[in-house]
Parts: sequence; structure tokens; C-alpha cells
Amino acid sequence: MTKVMLGIDTSNYRTSLCLAQEDGRIVAEAKRLLKVKEGKRGLQQSEAVFQHVMNLPELSEQMKWMDYEIEAVCVSEKPRPVDQSYMPVFKVGEGLAKSLATYLRVPLHLTTHQEGHIAAGEYTAEVRPEENRFLAVHLSGGTSELLLCDRLDSGYSIEKVGGTIDLHAGQLVDRIGVALGMSFPAGPQLEELAKQSTGEFRVSSAVDGLSFSFSGPEASLLRALGAEAASHADIARATEQCIANTLEKALRNAVGQGLPKDILIVGGVAANQYMRERLIKRLEHPAVKAKLYFCDPVYSGDNAYGVAMLGWMKQKTNIK
Repeated sequence: MTKVMLGIDTSNYRTSLCLAQEDGRIVAEAKRLLKVKEGKRGLQQSEAVFQHVMNLPELSEQMKWMDYEIEAVCVSEKPRPVDQSYMPVFKVGEGLAKSLATYLRVPLHLTTHQEGHIAAGEYTAEVRPEENRFLAVHLSGGTSELLLCDRLDSGYSIEKVGGTIDLHAGQLVDRIGVALGMSFPAGPQLEELAKQSTGEFRVSSAVDGLSFSFSGPEASLLRALGAEAASHADIARATEQCIANTLEKALRNAVGQGLPKDILIVGGVAANQYMRERLIKRLEHPAVKAKLYFCDPVYSGDNAYGVAMLGWMKQKTNIK
């Protein structure tokens, strides 16, 4: 019987299960976005926890449990691999993982949501970063960070070297999207609307070294929307361009400071095709000489695949 790793991730906006073989092949997965009421810009933790509790039994029914031998269970227990990193939503998945590992009498491995994103990026990118040390950018509704990563046999050693000082990139997208009348999360809808843009409306980015801010751009975009100074499509495109310009400036500064030129970009916001193409054009230019690696858009958002692959890494090194 084929051996698989069970990955579990219960993030703030998606419930995810994945069965993956050691070679990275996915044999079964089930995931579901959490429901956010129309016009709202997010979920309270208590509501997200409740939805995970309700989702997990239903998603479990979609998995082909009897067809495979579960070698071990790996779960994201917290948002980031740092002290005092905590969100109640991850305790739902952790509780299920501990129970299953006990019942199945298999090892339990603990990891973090952020490491799961990086692993998903590495395992689904067309080509992995060549060196064991690389720069990662984690862009989502809850994180916008520049990370110095060292690839280890058991996972990653991660040091935050930069990032936002206020809003996250995903928050900017969702806040502008909801203001434009879109449902939450607004990323795919905003990207589609931006394709209709024909104007030259722009807002300034705010970058200081490796740190950046999205609160000023948000205010500018909302003012333009209220004053009808630009079309909805132009505001959507200006949102995308602001995030791309912000990242370009911060990453140019990072490379200029001697940080790795191999850059892996992950997280839900990284699925945006316009931003990808713009960053490749500007940062892989001979003047910068960076090399960009992107997660498969299907796995840019929250998922348990990266968690499962981290489980295999830990299993092989006997680290629990």
C-alpha cells in the first residue's frame, strides 16, 4: 500500500487537508474557503474556529483514507516559526492531528503556516532556488514579510529581514476590493477588473529600506474612489501596481544590501499574474540580476500541501 503524509492546515480563511507521497505527488486533497458575510472585510477568530470545526468532518469524507498507508501526520500549529506566534484557528487543526496520530499510532510533526507556504512554493515552482540560502517574500492577508531562508533537511531556518509596518498586501487588496463592491476575498475579482484598465491613474508606494507601508496608498485609493477621480478598473490596476512597485523597491534594496538574489515569492497575493510579470521584468533585468521563483498559483493561497511535504522532511530526519 502506498505510503503518504497527512498534512493539515487550518488558517484564518481556509480549511485544508492533503495526502502526499514522499516524491511530492498529491494523491488526495480537500480544501474550503471560510465564509465571510457580504460587505465584511474579514472574520473574527471565534467565527473562523467554528467554521473549521464544521468543515473538517465534511472535508475528511472527501479523502481516500482506505487507499493509502499514512506514514505520519504533520500540522501547522501556529502562524510563524517565532516565539509567541499564536492564532486560535491553528489549534483546531492541531487538535485533530494529535488525535489522528494517537489513533493511527504514527508520528506527529508540528510546523508553521509560513513554513508551509515556503515549502509549497518550492515544491510547485517550475524550478527551485538553486542555493540553500535564499530570500522569500510571503504576501497574504495576514503577512507581508521579507524572509532570509536557509533550507535544512528538516525544513527551514527563517529570519525576518523586512516587511510591512502596517497593512498587509492582502489587506490592501481586500479593503479596496470590498470598497469597489466585491466579495471577500477580493483578489481574483480585483485582478479580473484591473484587466479593463485603460487609464494612467497611479498612487505612490512608501518604502524605507526593507520596510514598507500600505496605509498611505489605501487612503489615496479610497479618496480617489470617493471622488470618482478614476474608474473602478483603474483603481484596481493602481492597487496591483502599488503592491508590485513596493516590492520591487524593497527587493532592489535587499539585493543592494547583499541579500540573496534568488527570491521565492509565495502567499495568496503572489498568484496575481500582473504582479508576477511586472516583478520578473523589473527584477530579472541585467541591472539587478535577481532570479525570481513563484509558487504555482493553485498553491499560492493557504493549503496543506506544503505542510505535508514538511512532514516528509521531518520524518526523514526523525525530528518531531
